[in-house]
Amino acid sequence: MPINEHDNCSSVASDQPFFCPKQAMELQEFSTRKPEQIRSNRLGELFQHVEDSTMESSHQVLNVQEPIFQPASLPFFLSFHNLTYSVKERRRIVPEFFSRSDPTIAHESLSGNSLEDKSRMKVLLNEISGEAREGEIMAVLGASGSGKSTLIDALADRIARESLKGTITLNGEVLESKLRKVISAYVMQDDLLFPMLTVEETLMFSAEFRLPGTISKSRKRARVEALIDQLGLRTAARTVIGDEGHRGVSGGERRRVSIGTDIIHDPILLFLDEPTSGLDSTSAYMVVKVLQRIAQSGSIVIMSIHQPSYRILSLLDRLIILSCGQTVYSGSPRILPQFFEEFGKPIPLNDDKTEFALDYIRELEGISGGTKNLVDFNKEWQKKRNPPCMNSNWPKISLKEAISASISMGKLVSGATNVSSNLSSSVPLFANPIWKEIIVIAKRSITNSRRAPELFGVRFAAVLVTGIILATIFWRLDNTPKGVQERLGFFAFAMSTTFYTCAEAIPIFLLERYIFMRETAYNAYRRSSYVLSHAIISIPALVLLSLTFAVTTYWAVGLSGGMPGFLFFFTFILASFWAGSSFVTFLSGIVTNVMMAYTVVVAILAYFLLFSGFFISRDRIPPYWIWFHYASLVKYPYQGVLQNEFADPNKCFVRGIQVFDNSPLKNLPDSLKLKLLQSMSKSLGIKITSSTCLTTGADILKQAGVTDISKWNCLWIIVALGFFFRVLFYFALLIGSKNKRR
Repeated sequence: MPINEHDNCSSVASDQPFFCPKQAMELQEFSTRKPEQIRSNRLGELFQHVEDSTMESSHQVLNVQEPIFQPASLPFFLSFHNLTYSVKERRRIVPEFFSRSDPTIAHESLSGNSLEDKSRMKVLLNEISGEAREGEIMAVLGASGSGKSTLIDALADRIARESLKGTITLNGEVLESKLRKVISAYVMQDDLLFPMLTVEETLMFSAEFRLPGTISKSRKRARVEALIDQLGLRTAARTVIGDEGHRGVSGGERRRVSIGTDIIHDPILLFLDEPTSGLDSTSAYMVVKVLQRIAQSGSIVIMSIHQPSYRILSLLDRLIILSCGQTVYSGSPRILPQFFEEFGKPIPLNDDKTEFALDYIRELEGISGGTKNLVDFNKEWQKKRNPPCMNSNWPKISLKEAISASISMGKLVSGATNVSSNLSSSVPLFANPIWKEIIVIAKRSITNSRRAPELFGVRFAAVLVTGIILATIFWRLDNTPKGVQERLGFFAFAMSTTFYTCAEAIPIFLLERYIFMRETAYNAYRRSSYVLSHAIISIPALVLLSLTFAVTTYWAVGLSGGMPGFLFFFTFILASFWAGSSFVTFLSGIVTNVMMAYTVVVAILAYFLLFSGFFISRDRIPPYWIWFHYASLVKYPYQGVLQNEFADPNKCFVRGIQVFDNSPLKNLPDSLKLKLLQSMSKSLGIKITSSTCLTTGADILKQAGVTDISKWNCLWIIVALGFFFRVLFYFALLIGSKNKRR
């Protein structure tokens, strides 16, 4: 249905005289409309309508009506009782000198706040109870440190079950952790998005992850288009998200995209940690307006918010105000003035209700006794206004029936067709098979990397420049004893270079780490899918780097073996890049700081080079360090390429008088060297002439101590180590990405 822009703009401008034209145009998408006919509130049916609309005209803008909430026939009812969570405070060690010089610390010691007292348990949530219903927004308010985010984490299953006391039920049935992950979504306070993807691409990739493969590509795109309209992102759909170095969408738009990525599958429960933080008043209002629409489409929305404006407060259905982990108010924002009036602290007529309440609570926290009286009054007030019989009018629907009805009406699009008695098993944990997840992750990574080629460009330039420098320094090495030593140096530096250049890949996962944790926390895809995809898409880049380095150096240095030797040299370079990339990826999974990760990688690679067998041969390494020799990643490619280079039995590297080249006698005249050879021949009983071969390739390998493992076994070992570090990377993600408090 066409929209009259002039009428809409004028109406918005008249209602909001302080908005600039751009803000008024954005707010227009959230204004109330009067459709010709009433449609279903369910997003599933709305998405179906969008699909039909897009088939008629690909350029038609959907007129998304302002839904009017009516309780669904099978509603959801979330209840939580006596939630309690405590953590152990860090012990504060105070030196005796400071305790004597600081009177405050001395007073604490005298009053009993000793070192033992500082290690006591701190209560973050103290018997918090409440309820939230389908179609409503429940907001958790409070000052910083009051427990807002902790309560959201508790409800969203982000606190370990053994640490959290109390019960959380949905329609009267205890929510299992497995089921809660499937039917809920959690939006973090920080906007964790890929900066080089557009808004439309970001939501489309989220749809590929969270919507099952049984849904066609056109239907998934229809869902994305409908969600873009619902979030008010139509004008920014083709704009990249952006970051500090790339201009992108605004802060409010970015926040709405973050919400959209987690609601693409239309979850039943939606948790948000301060979604309006850092936004201006207009952007914050539009975000909460979006959340109201989501709630009215059949979801339960629970969010924390620091201090809502008057307009935002009008969109909220329930409030829980916390102070030091305790509930000081729970109920509708409309009766907040009545609550404080009965408490004996009426809110002035012209004051903002929540601002007055939070300021007064902050005053109470600063005096003796704190908010105890207010907490006790709230308990009595709740008993008086909300007796147990009041909830009897709310339909008593089992969780199984409610989820079945929601799925049939288009919500919770996860691939489930029916719900059995075992709810956790009837709704699949993941929407897609592992191979589909691998393809989508790879496609997203390639798209993001293609728009930020500088990371690979720097790595490619480093490999190319290093290859050119090595080729010009070790140009056309001969087969003299000095040439042998130079070959050993070339191989040691070349093999270690492949590992050092892999350190450039450290930021790749660290930049994605928190995006990965957000997506896997609520089963967008498997961790194994991420590891496999990460490994697969790295192979083409490693092949290109290996080929560049091998072509640049092999013939320029004059290595032996012809084309078969080149192919083996290239294979070892590729295996080294593979093992080095896997090793660096594993370290980035356990070391979360970029600078620390670089320090650790450089240090360990230096140790690998030290124990590779170049600086000190295997026979000369002390027994208590020999294990590090075999643990060195540089050992195996170094040993393999040496065996490949000196494998020709017909090639001689030291003849006749060349035996004196590495000794103090090298400067003697050749005639004198020949006389010395004749004397040596008489003493040894062996005829040694100027053309006699004294050192072959096999002799060099024995002297270098690189004959304990064959070159083919070295190749298999270095490839296997690459796979081994990928497996370790998976376990690092499995252990380190459990996004739960203890």
